[in-house]
Amino acid sequence: MSLNDVLSTIDSNLPAATDRLLELLRIPSVSTDPAYAEHCQTAADWLVADLKSIGVEASKRQTPGHPMVVGHAEGAAGKDGPHVLFYGHYDVQPVDPIELWDRDPFDPAVEDTAAGQVIRGRGSSDDKGQLMTFVEACRAWIAVHGALPCNITFFFEGEEESGSPSLIPFMEENAAELTSDIALICDTGLFESKVPAIITMLRGLAGIEVEIEGPSRDLHSGMYGGLVRNPLHVMGGLIAGLHDENGRITLEGFYDDVPELSDDIRAQWQGLGFDHGKFLGDIGLTEQGGEVERTPLEKLWSRPTCEVNGMWGGYTGDGSKTVLPSKANAKITCRLVGQQDPDKVLQSIKDYFEANVPSDYKVSYKGGKGAPAAQMSVAHPAFEQSRKALSDEWPNAAAYVGCGGSIPIAGFFKDILGMDAMLIGFGKDDDQIHSPNEKYDMESFHKGTRSWARILDEISKG
Repeated sequence: MSLNDVLSTIDSNLPAATDRLLELLRIPSVSTDPAYAEHCQTAADWLVADLKSIGVEASKRQTPGHPMVVGHAEGAAGKDGPHVLFYGHYDVQPVDPIELWDRDPFDPAVEDTAAGQVIRGRGSSDDKGQLMTFVEACRAWIAVHGALPCNITFFFEGEEESGSPSLIPFMEENAAELTSDIALICDTGLFESKVPAIITMLRGLAGIEVEIEGPSRDLHSGMYGGLVRNPLHVMGGLIAGLHDENGRITLEGFYDDVPELSDDIRAQWQGLGFDHGKFLGDIGLTEQGGEVERTPLEKLWSRPTCEVNGMWGGYTGDGSKTVLPSKANAKITCRLVGQQDPDKVLQSIKDYFEANVPSDYKVSYKGGKGAPAAQMSVAHPAFEQSRKALSDEWPNAAAYVGCGGSIPIAGFFKDILGMDAMLIGFGKDDDQIHSPNEKYDMESFHKGTRSWARILDEISKG
C-alpha cells in the first residue's frame, strides 16, 4: 500500500467527509458570546469523539474560558519518528448581520455556484473546514495503513475568535506535552485563490491612541480663529509628517531592525505574477501608496507600516458648529517586520509627537501595546518537503509567501514551545470569512485533504 491508496481513499470518501464537516458546522460555537458557551463545549466534545473514532487518544481540557482539545497518535515508526503538532480552532465568529445571510448560518449546505461547489455556513472556511481538512487526511491514512505516517499531536482551541485569553497559560502549563519537531497551522489560504502557499513571515502590530490638547475649552472660531493654533490642524500636520515624499516612515530608528529580503524569496515573489492593478481595482483604486522603491508584495508582506486608523475632535454632528476644538485625537497602528520591537516603535511615536507639538500644547496617550513579527526559518526540512508535496497536488507550484496580517499563535509556538511553525491553508480570497455567507470551496476541502496526506507522507521520510 502506498500514498496513492490514501489519495484514492480520500477521493472515494469525500461525500462522508463532507457530511462530517456539515455536522460540525451545525454546532453554533460562537466564542465571543456567553450565550453560546454550552455550544462551544458541544463542539469540543464532538471533536474528541471524532478523533477517538480514528484511534487518536483525545481529551477535552477545561480552561477558565472555552475548552481545548488535545489528542495524540503514534506514527508507524513509533516514538522515534518525526513528530508534528497540528493547530486549528473550532470557535467561530458571530453571524451578525443575520439579515444579510442567504441561509441560516448554522444550517450549512453544499451549494452549486458558477465557480463550482461550495460548502456554505459559518465556520466553513474559518476554521472548522480547514481543521477537518487535516483530520480527514489523517482518517484516510489510518484507514489504509492502520497508523499515521508520523507522530501527531492535535491541538484545537476554542477561543481564537475572542482573543485567545486561555491559550498562553495553557501552552505554558502543558509545554512538555505540546512540544514537537514543528507546528502546522491551517488558518491561512491559497495565494490569489490558486497558488498553494507556505507563509514564512507574518507582520507584527503596535498600536496607540494620541491626544493633543491646546486651549482650555472649545473656542468660537470667529473670536479666536487665525490667532489660535487649531489642535486638529496640529494633529493633521504631525500625522502628515510621519511619512516623507517617497512614502518612507520618518520616525527615528524605525527601520533599524527591518531586514532585507533574500534574493531567493524576492525571486519567488516576483514569480507569483501578482496583479496589483487588479488588487487595487477591486477596491476602486488605481495608484499605489507606500515606499515608492518597493514592489507591491514587499509593501504588503515584508515592509513595516505606520497607519492612522481614526482621527476626531471638535463638532462631528449634523450641520455646523463654528468652534476651534480644544482637543484632537488619533489612533495609530504600525505593522512590524523582522526584529522590530513594539515597545521601541511605540516610544518613537511618543518621542516624535512630544518633539513636534507646540510648546504650550499637551500630548497624552492611551493604550500602547503590541506583538512582534514572526519569521519562520525555512531551514527545517519540513518546509521544502511540504513545498514539494503541495506542488505535486496543485496545478501551480507552491511558493513561500508573506502575510500582511498577524497570526499570534505562530509566535507563541516559537516563544513558548521553542519550535517553528508552518502556515498552510486552502482558503480562498472570496471565502467571506467573518462576513455573511461564509463558504469553503469543495475544491479546497478535497484537494486540501489530498495535500495534507502528501505533506505527512513527505515529512515521515525524515
